[in-house]
Amino acid sequence: MRAVVHHRFGGPEVLRVTELDVPKTHVDSVLVRVKAAGLNPADLAIRAGGLAPFVATYFPVVPGWDVAGVVVRAGPGAPEFAPGDEVVGYVRGEVAHRNGGYAELVAADVRTLAGKPRNADWRQAAALPLCGLTGYQAVGRLGVAAGEVLLVHGAAGGAGSMATQIALARGVRVIGTAAKGNHDYLRSLGAEPVRYGDGLVERIRALAPRGVDAVLDVAGRDVLATTPAVGAPGVRTATVVGSTYPGTRQVFARMDPADLAAVVALVEAGRLTVRVAASYPLERAADAHWALAVGSAGKIVLDVD
Repeated sequence: MRAVVHHRFGGPEVLRVTELDVPKTHVDSVLVRVKAAGLNPADLAIRAGGLAPFVATYFPVVPGWDVAGVVVRAGPGAPEFAPGDEVVGYVRGEVAHRNGGYAELVAADVRTLAGKPRNADWRQAAALPLCGLTGYQAVGRLGVAAGEVLLVHGAAGGAGSMATQIALARGVRVIGTAAKGNHDYLRSLGAEPVRYGDGLVERIRALAPRGVDAVLDVAGRDVLATTPAVGAPGVRTATVVGSTYPGTRQVFARMDPADLAAVVALVEAGRLTVRVAASYPLERAADAHWALAVGSAGKIVLDVD
């Protein structure tokens, strides 16, 4: 099978397309023919060696945690799926990463898969798992409920837009910080956009004079420093990018079959959409990594099959 690999750490130029053996499956795993693979910032960090101190790395590495594809075969311990089923998966392993999604075939633990949303195309489906899980679990950790106000820093990005829509689906009012060019997009989701930069506190206070009930940081850059000035008494904070702000809940997506199924259900109910900015063929994985590194208004995916 064709797969993208790298044999050492480095920049996007270390990525190569090569031929590999078809991955083996176990009794409770599923072989999936990949239609599309989603890119995430973690892919760049793994390729550059940024996660090497934390996770074991065995070369050649096949990157990619997000996939959408068709089941080829399922082990006897994976009765949930059968050949021909369309699935999405968050196929992050414990190592970085001998059997990732930038490949024509991937062996996935049954617990990492869910049925593909029927109303999503392959690119949208492949862009969903990690950012969808991150947004879903972040909103859950904050415990926001109908009638409350949530401030999302970085609301137009992958995880930020997921959290925004998931909160809105729960009846939460969402104020989202974003660059001016993304304001119409946030309005289309039902959020109230505000611009970054000088005067941010005043702009948020104008929309929520009594303060916001919760703040989610998907942007970094010490944005939580504004929380005392914009938060209501007892404001809750969470981050998906790391923060030293006191009392902040750290949210890093973990695979939970029930959570992934809930994300898929929201897509099928029309309450959650994925914005795909660009797609690249497998042979241009390096170009896709460059594009992700410089930033994009939406997800980037690889067309595999």
